[in-house]
Amino acid sequence: MLRPAFRRRTSPIRAPRAAGALASAALLLPLLSAAPPAGADAPRAGTLQEQFARAAARHGVPESVLLAVSYLQSRWDGHAGAPSVTGGYGPMHLTDAATALTRAAPHHSDGTEDARGDSSRPARTETPVPSPSRLPARLRTLERASALSGIPAEELRTGTAANIEGGAALLAAAQREAGLPASADPADWYGAVARYSGADDSATATTYADDVFDVIRTGEERTTDSGQVVALRPDPSVAPATEQVGALGLRPPADGPVECPRTVACEWVPAPYEEFGDGDYGNHDKADRPVSQSVDYIVIHDTEAEWDVTLGLVQDPTYVSWQYSLRSSDGHVAQHLPLKDVGWHAGNWFVNAKSVGLEHEGFLTAPDSWYTEAMYRSSARLVRYLAARYGIPLDRQHVLGHDNVPGTVTSSIRGMHTDPGPYWDWAHYFRLLGRPVVPSAGPRAGVVTVRPDYDAHRPVYTDCAKAGEACAPHGSGAVRLHTAPDAGAPLVKDVGLRPGGGDSTTGVNDTGARASTGQSFAVAERRGDWTAVWYLGQKAWFHNPPGRPTAVNARGLVLTPRPGLTEVPVYGRAYPEAAAYPAGVPVQAVSPLPYKLLAGQRYVVGDRVPGEYFFAPTFDTSGHRVVRGQEEYYEIQFGHRVAFVKAADVRVSRI
Repeated sequence: MLRPAFRRRTSPIRAPRAAGALASAALLLPLLSAAPPAGADAPRAGTLQEQFARAAARHGVPESVLLAVSYLQSRWDGHAGAPSVTGGYGPMHLTDAATALTRAAPHHSDGTEDARGDSSRPARTETPVPSPSRLPARLRTLERASALSGIPAEELRTGTAANIEGGAALLAAAQREAGLPASADPADWYGAVARYSGADDSATATTYADDVFDVIRTGEERTTDSGQVVALRPDPSVAPATEQVGALGLRPPADGPVECPRTVACEWVPAPYEEFGDGDYGNHDKADRPVSQSVDYIVIHDTEAEWDVTLGLVQDPTYVSWQYSLRSSDGHVAQHLPLKDVGWHAGNWFVNAKSVGLEHEGFLTAPDSWYTEAMYRSSARLVRYLAARYGIPLDRQHVLGHDNVPGTVTSSIRGMHTDPGPYWDWAHYFRLLGRPVVPSAGPRAGVVTVRPDYDAHRPVYTDCAKAGEACAPHGSGAVRLHTAPDAGAPLVKDVGLRPGGGDSTTGVNDTGARASTGQSFAVAERRGDWTAVWYLGQKAWFHNPPGRPTAVNARGLVLTPRPGLTEVPVYGRAYPEAAAYPAGVPVQAVSPLPYKLLAGQRYVVGDRVPGEYFFAPTFDTSGHRVVRGQEEYYEIQFGHRVAFVKAADVRVSRI
């Protein structure tokens, strides 16, 4: 997550249609759901499905096009009239950012975090935040939909049928403005779909339209947030007229050394590397990864700022940096650093030196401000590309949220950020990554992986808009952990967050008693509808009824203190032993966190890693060094955040 100072949070040539469809489909992520059978009943009058059919017929838009565009924006959810992170309303994501984005989201930490996370340099101070520029057309589509349809803006924001009508009107207008007839063939609407994205560059518009037509080819079906089943039958033969994008007058892709898959629209918006004098510089470090050191982690953030503000921040040399930003409205990606260089984004220098940071436009403490399917898909493709490039496993020990990155030392724990938070849909994200969270063991397994039903699982969170007040009800991929198998029992304590022994809370930024989808833990006990796991050195219970489970059973490697040790220290970074440091490189303290891994407890293993420290405290890179020692560590899922233990202190087994 960003650390803002404000306290808130070329034209394609048309190929033969059949070949074009196959080529386009090969570049896209597969969709995992099946479409309904050919003999499915016609939709009932008044249902969401019927609203799509009626609006499509009224405006001369193929129903499959209207459904697929809506799926890519909202997965057909209405979100009870609440706006997305870019001010989009309803199933068609009609944008009215001037109305939606007037609130401020609280900062996610106490403001003490050093995003670089290395004591060899002073922490970066806060800087002024640039103001957003005038709202672009892509953030004002509701206004135009109202003019085209004659439906009042408030009705477009709050009524699903009206919202769908407005979206259909926009698509029909885009088709007319292109000089094209209201064809019944979905393939003839490729240009209108590309225009609907709101993108001002051909690459983003094309990627968006390709995704929409992938949904048309493969079909979709799901139950929406209003409890209605909506389905789109597959049409694998559709081959869109991709050359239509060339007539839209969009700018070509921006030049620059982007490192992105072909299936992601990516531009180069560089972060500056500048020296300020007196040994100070910003806003990242030059490196030679993976030659000098491996890239082992991908860190998922949210921005806590709108798109223009985000780009302004990363281009400020006095601020901090990350590798990629992703735009919510259409999934557009901006790259800021070469992947060989080290960004200052995670608040832990060991993780920064070995990770790639992805900032997603969004707000943790605004649960109604939902993420679009377009952004989830772009992010998943980018992560798959990065994982293949660097051999990073696609699991939750390597694809981390910022809220899973540990503090480096005890004093930094309380300042660590908590994004993307409990409203990021990790289950859906990992399905898009091609690694869905599924059972891999029987009912008495020694490991469980957290996976509640995101849409149905709605624990109460507080402190989103105002301290002590409940947040708006919303789906969540996180479970709460108690001291006993009872919903009335206290939540487990986190001595790092509360050294005085205070209780964990239901606060949306309180990670002290929380486990998230995809995280795996060793089972300590099972009792009725409750499962206990080892967590932060204690037994922690969560509700996991067989009829509505919040975790799946799994196998995995676990570790425990080696025989003869009653406890093992836990670390926030895996630094080498003192003897490994060459002359001129100050020895970094191997400082344990205030937690203990006790005899008899077991924790799931992520990786075995060498002790390593990247020495880079100066603008002049000639003195930079990568220090490696003989000491090795294991990464473990210790609490909500990962941690490290020395390999010499533990014994590993498979259960």
